[in-house]
Order: sequence, then structure tokens, then C-alpha cells
Amino acid sequence: MTSVPESAESPLVVLGKIVGAHGIRGAVKVYSHTDPLDNILDYPQWTLRKGTETRTVTFTDARVQGRVLVVQLTGLDDRNQALELTDFEICVVQKALPDLEEGEYYWHQLEGLQVVTLEGQLLGRVDHMLETGSNDVFVVKPCEGSLDQRERLLPYLPGQYVKDINLTTGVVQVDWDPEF
Repeated sequence: MTSVPESAESPLVVLGKIVGAHGIRGAVKVYSHTDPLDNILDYPQWTLRKGTETRTVTFTDARVQGRVLVVQLTGLDDRNQALELTDFEICVVQKALPDLEEGEYYWHQLEGLQVVTLEGQLLGRVDHMLETGSNDVFVVKPCEGSLDQRERLLPYLPGQYVKDINLTTGVVQVDWDPEF
């Protein structure tokens, strides 16, 4: 594993997290944010990040086990070494992500966007997204100028509640009752 500085020219996108060690031979358990969860394995080189520390790693073997992946990182053969990587985020360079079809978005693109009702009321900003099984959910937190100080959970259902997403203006327009 080597240390790597993060640069503004190649921003990193978080695709998962190491959540623990598996077995005695240095394998790690990985929680993946990709869908399906093994899509994270499409990226042969990962940048691990925790606070200001970063490391570049590759893997030699991986398998799905329930809701996590068990991954053997190159050069890691000890459980204690694997445990030291717990809570490291797994990142890739943003430009490594495949281009999406029009109207499709990566979650990191939606985080930070203002959420505005059809009537022009600012509900807040998308803080992060949640996967619920039936549909994804915006977690909208209040910001300067927002209607009130409430945190809201809004279903990410384009066409039904999400009427428009404009990455250029940084606004998500929603058909949502602010009282709900």
C-alpha cells in the first residue's frame, strides 16, 4: 500500500467502506454503496481514505458474502493489518466513473443541491441519500434561507415527487408539501 495525495484535479468519490476484518489471513469486509454491490470490484485500484490519511490499494480476490464483500487486498496477509483499515472509505477518482444516460445521476452529484418546492419555497439542501429498499430517499437538512429548521426525508421518485434536477443551477425542484 502506498500513500497518495488527493488533488483538486482528480476529486475522489466514495464507493464504499471497510467495516472490519474477515478471518485470520488479512481479508477485509467491505460495505459497498454501488448497485449491485459487487460493482465496486470494477475498479481495480482503490484509494482508501480516513481523515487526512490516504492509501492506494489493489485486491487479489473478492466474493459476496451476504450484504458485504470479503476482499483480499494485495500485500495484506494479517488480521491485525486488516483491522487497522476498519472505517477507511473506499474511493475512486471521479473521472473513472462511467458516463450516465441523460436523467441519471450519481448520488454525489445530488448532495449539496438546494431543494425547492414548485411554489419556490426552499426546504434546504440534500445532505445525503438513503437506500430504503423500495426507493432512495433525499435527506434534506435546513440551510440559510430555508423555510424552517426541519430535517426532511423526501422519496427520490422522479416524475412523482422530484420534478426537475438542474446540476448547473444546483436546484432540485420537488412537488412536496412543506408541512409534511
